[in-house]
Amino acid sequence: MKLASDDRISRLSAATLRISQSLDLATVLQEVVDSACELTGAGSAVITTIDERGSVQDLVTSGFSPEDRAKMLEWSDGPRLFEHLRDLPEPISVADLDSYLCSLGLSPLPWGAKSMQGMPMHYRGEHLGSFFLSDKGTAEAFTAEDEEILVLFASQAATAIRNARTHREVERARTDMEVLIETSPVGVVVFDAGTGHMLSLNLETRRIVEEIRTPGRSVEQLLEVMTWRDADGREGSLAELPLAKQLEDARTMRAEEIELSVPDGRSIRTLLNVTPIRSEHGNVERVVVTMQDLAALEALEKQRAEFLGMVSHELRAPLTSIKGSTATVLAAAPIPAQPEMLQFFRIIDGQADHMRGLIANLLDAGSIEAGTLTVAPTACDVAELVDRSRNTFLSGGGRHTVLIDLPRDLPWAMADGERIVQVLNNLLSNAARHSPPSSPIRVEAACEDDYVALSVSDQGRGIPPDRLPHLFRKGADSSGGSGLGLVICKGLVEAHGGRIRAESGGPGLGARFTFTIPLAASAPVASAVPPGWPAPAERGEKTRILVVDDDPRTLRYVRDALSAARYAPIVTGDPDDLSSLIRAEKPHLVLLDLMLPGTDGIELMQQVPELSDLPVIFISGYGRDETIVRALGTGAADYIVKPFSPTELVARIQVALRGRAEPETFVLGQLTVDSGKRRVTLAGRRVPLTTTEYDLLRVLTRNAGRVVTTRTLLRRVWGKKMSRRNDRVRTAVKQLRAKLGDNASDPTYIFTAHGVGYRFAAPEEP
Repeated sequence: MKLASDDRISRLSAATLRISQSLDLATVLQEVVDSACELTGAGSAVITTIDERGSVQDLVTSGFSPEDRAKMLEWSDGPRLFEHLRDLPEPISVADLDSYLCSLGLSPLPWGAKSMQGMPMHYRGEHLGSFFLSDKGTAEAFTAEDEEILVLFASQAATAIRNARTHREVERARTDMEVLIETSPVGVVVFDAGTGHMLSLNLETRRIVEEIRTPGRSVEQLLEVMTWRDADGREGSLAELPLAKQLEDARTMRAEEIELSVPDGRSIRTLLNVTPIRSEHGNVERVVVTMQDLAALEALEKQRAEFLGMVSHELRAPLTSIKGSTATVLAAAPIPAQPEMLQFFRIIDGQADHMRGLIANLLDAGSIEAGTLTVAPTACDVAELVDRSRNTFLSGGGRHTVLIDLPRDLPWAMADGERIVQVLNNLLSNAARHSPPSSPIRVEAACEDDYVALSVSDQGRGIPPDRLPHLFRKGADSSGGSGLGLVICKGLVEAHGGRIRAESGGPGLGARFTFTIPLAASAPVASAVPPGWPAPAERGEKTRILVVDDDPRTLRYVRDALSAARYAPIVTGDPDDLSSLIRAEKPHLVLLDLMLPGTDGIELMQQVPELSDLPVIFISGYGRDETIVRALGTGAADYIVKPFSPTELVARIQVALRGRAEPETFVLGQLTVDSGKRRVTLAGRRVPLTTTEYDLLRVLTRNAGRVVTTRTLLRRVWGKKMSRRNDRVRTAVKQLRAKLGDNASDPTYIFTAHGVGYRFAAPEEP
């Protein structure tokens, strides 16, 4: 007997050693089931693993023929047996398996197993699957020693599963981080402070230094010959001080303008940030350097200077004509005759009108950039708008023939008539400026889904393909105009909720500009909300929208748009007490400006925990992709670039609110939670809850099936930012369980995720 025991221990040790030698999860689990069968004498073994949602993920077997394994997978009562055994608190041993299945209302096993021993697999309170043994070869019952082996192997299997999942999560996070850094629009370089070696550099870094790198030489070799100079004129190079020594004493640097150059005179200007990563002993181990190429910013500044110069020239020209006319009249002796005086007055009047048009364009462009451009859409006859724009163009001196081609059944559109005529006039003037006087200009229209598309085409000199994406930017007009006409067209069209585009076959092949405006109903309708605008439901309490922006014009514009759409706006320009304002006003959604005094919206998303519980839409004048990605990465629901129309604003709000909509009634078995009436019933009987207990239940049921952390519950129920009073949550959960008749050791509704928080059962769970 002693020898048998020693042999069993020896075989168990050997099996444990084999299991620990592999890192592959499939290999480990197969070794576990094979070893368990060998040491217990079981005829077969099964391990079922479950994923984070509780669904069966993998099935590992030993001792099954291919036919029996197929029968197991096809057995209709298999999921019910698995669900029953999944929640066992301790190991189970069944000598008569058929009788046991019959007591559960299940059919006999199709592969003929007679006895079973099984247990759930847990790792630090997390359920990872189940382990079963069946049919000892000697036809004997499973013993206590068999159970000890089962428990040991189940523990090893659970550890292997958890380790494999942790490794997978770490690898996924590392891969995501590497992709994020590699595709970042900012250059990132990581150095080893001890050796000075470059550990990694991303794609943007390679692009930046490519301008000064010598072909055939690596970036590391570039460092050996490169010198740098800061904004104060101080210079440095690796020839004077080795990189390892410089990194050893690295200090934090923020937004320093550094010029990098090589001996042949080539150089680049960058904006540098340096962040030393220190060990627990304070020594610098790694140094992270980020850089931005200033060439794009310099080009933007140059473009702004050129635009200001162009606008100044445009305004100076009519002013010179006016001044010249008045000076001529005032200095004339004798006073000019009446016909001559009238000619001077005509010059003054015409140039004054020209200046007024230029100033109006500047004001419109400023309103578009500030996001305060407004339109008042009504149902309009598109044919009438086109006719008005042609008459205005011809009466203003236009020499081109304007051909109009509109379908007879063209529907009405939702538009601000004066603004759309302005768009058409700008497009007609643009076409005339780029076409010979003998060629006609064509205006056409057609329906595109829920929009009317209007097109203005010319037969002029055309547009090179590389210029098409830049036509609607300030200063893009290089033909002598102010460059504002197309910018204003874009702003006015988008304020209506439409889009504008340009097409050209290339130089000499003319151009076509097309813009869309929304369709209207079949007849004009007077309404507090213009027809075609999305609006919230009229029943019940108004939806509260909190608007946070330091620009009073934007606040007024957004407030008026929300009020017209029957929302209840709450506006503020002070972000300092945002948490208190959210707790007091309880808004349904937040419109948050990206740039605010002393902070920005992205920082607020990270610092104000109340924002994480609400749909947040950023509003900003910054439309760069990397800015939008950063903002949405904080958990924001949407991002709107100024200028935007009331139509677009309200539509995006509705989409965000629908995405966070909560069902009014939650039902799970005999439990019903009616959010509309704040009423909770159990088997038809009213359950009296305190305010705290109800808020706790509402948060848990709203996230049914998901674990809600203790810190989240503290913040959302008690309104605490960083409170560590976990005892409050435990006490409230205990009281809520008591009122729901829930047993903490065998829960029906509220499950404890030890060390993390709590999970409410989902309706789809058994």
